[in-house]
Amino acid sequence: TYWFVQDWKEPHRFAPGSVFHLIEPDINQELYGLPEYLSALNSAWLNEAATLFRRKYYQNGAHAGYILYMTDAAQSTSDVDRMRQAMRDTKGLGNFRNLFMYAPNGKPDGIKILPLSEVATKDDFFNIKNATRDDLLSAHRVPPQMMGIIPNNTGGFGDVEKA
Repeated sequence: TYWFVQDWKEPHRFAPGSVFHLIEPDINQELYGLPEYLSALNSAWLNEAATLFRRKYYQNGAHAGYILYMTDAAQSTSDVDRMRQAMRDTKGLGNFRNLFMYAPNGKPDGIKILPLSEVATKDDFFNIKNATRDDLLSAHRVPPQMMGIIPNNTGGFGDVEKA
């Protein structure tokens, strides 16, 4: 229901359906314009996606942490099978374990461990988190020291009152 009030004593009620209210944002004003946070939504979604990816990465435990490259003929088939089973058992909760391989008369480079987890987890997680945090703070025009964020440099953020 829409009303029009000429004077405070004479309200006029419009009949339902007689007024068409076109809701269209106006970028030239703040009251009915686009919200200031709209430009930061992509940063917020990227921040959330990075966090969810990192959580799932560590929770599922199904990622390959390394490649065990065996070229030494000193190992028997049963040794290789037991090593495979030991590697399978390291997945899931508590998956950060060490393995021991005894290889008498083995070559120095007969068994190599090629780490993948260092490459996989080096996905710029902290850079993404910091960049998206800065985007959100600038969209809301909040000085970082007001949010309790610790500066990365020795100079700090400067004077909060002048920010």
